[in-house]
Amino acid sequence: MSKTVTPAEPIKRAREPRGTGRRLYGAIAHKLGAAILAGEYLPGDVLSGEIVFAELLDVSRSAYREAIQVLTAKGLVESRPKAGTRVLPRNRWNLLDPEVLGWAFAGQPDVAFVRSLFELRAIVEPAAAALAAERRDKAALKSMRDALAGMTRHTLASEAGRMADRDFHNAILHATGNDALIVLSASVCAAVSWTTQFKHRQRDLPRNPIPDHRRVLDAIAASDPAAASEAMRVLVELALEDTRQSMQV
Repeated sequence: MSKTVTPAEPIKRAREPRGTGRRLYGAIAHKLGAAILAGEYLPGDVLSGEIVFAELLDVSRSAYREAIQVLTAKGLVESRPKAGTRVLPRNRWNLLDPEVLGWAFAGQPDVAFVRSLFELRAIVEPAAAALAAERRDKAALKSMRDALAGMTRHTLASEAGRMADRDFHNAILHATGNDALIVLSASVCAAVSWTTQFKHRQRDLPRNPIPDHRRVLDAIAASDPAAASEAMRVLVELALEDTRQSMQV
């Protein structure tokens, strides 16, 4: 049975100052999206009307409406006249949207969801590394080497290092020359970035993952698809093991 819900306390405590424009409705969308991903609002729940939410969040009704439009576009809610705004079933959510991934990791991410991200990576990335070993050019190799150098220089404990890590995986997916895989790159790279950041919330990693990335790069540079696929498979498995130690996935 659905129920009507109002903003939870964590949202009200994290309230942003009043303002206008994209930054404001983006902040509201982040708060509500993170609350939905965290299970504070369940599928079938009907959100209180925009007047109630706007007053509790101390924002304009137009800013709240724009935030709801963002959530609607990502499949989290739907709004109907007289029926209000309802949280949609989880299978309607665009969970691979980079922004939705960010909302999922704003709090304590769902264990099953984190596991599913690694399963996706284990399917996609080894095959992508093999294709990259066959099709990469000098520019692609330079992008991978530059990203690996950035990871080494900054370490994955820093934002700069995690950005370099994302660039490394992005370069591999683009090196495949496969348009469908390239479309997935934003989602895969966001998953890489958020899971890495989450692992570092708890403690330092028990090992240095950069050599794992170097083995992938060496295999791609050597135009060895089988070795590249295997090196990437091991990289993803070890990353999952690191995450298990952080959250018992």
